Amino acid sequence: MKKYVCDVCGWVYDPAIGHLIGLTQLQFGEWAAIAIHDTSSVVGAGATYGPEALQTATLIKCTRALWIIPLALVTSALFRKGRGGKIAIPWFILLFVLAMVLNSSLPLPEGLTKGIVIAAKKSLTLTLFLIGSGLSVNVLKKVGVKPLVQGVALWFLIASMSLAAIVGFA
Repeated sequence: MKKYVCDVCGWVYDPAIGHLIGLTQLQFGEWAAIAIHDTSSVVGAGATYGPEALQTATLIKCTRALWIIPLALVTSALFRKGRGGKIAIPWFILLFVLAMVLNSSLPLPEGLTKGIVIAAKKSLTLTLFLIGSGLSVNVLKKVGVKPLVQGVALWFLIASMSLAAIVGFA
């Protein structure tokens, strides 16, 4: 089994479940993109399994994220009555669309895109650290056991069903 060492923290990551089940990088990337909710976690999981898993996971997760645009527009239109008939579109949706259009239509210098990729990877690492550092025993006690059990049960259900679908369709 191949192990990966984090460039930032030095921790050793071992994608043991994927190797134990015998998933290819493509299958693991699909599974990570479908079963993991947080984009930075999808990227991290894909990266630990290998370059093809990272590429697959990122592509599928970003495609899923694109559905935010029509979903936000439709729900804004449906629930606009409380706002005097105005549609409120979140700024991050507009910025997301703008970034996509600029990236697709402008010839960006290779040095700039490499810099953006490096900054994005470091930002994802920082995001994962901040998410983890925000959890404590006290926070978990305040939230209670029921949401924790529900989250773990849903995680297991989604992970199992998506894995069965991916392995079954291979």
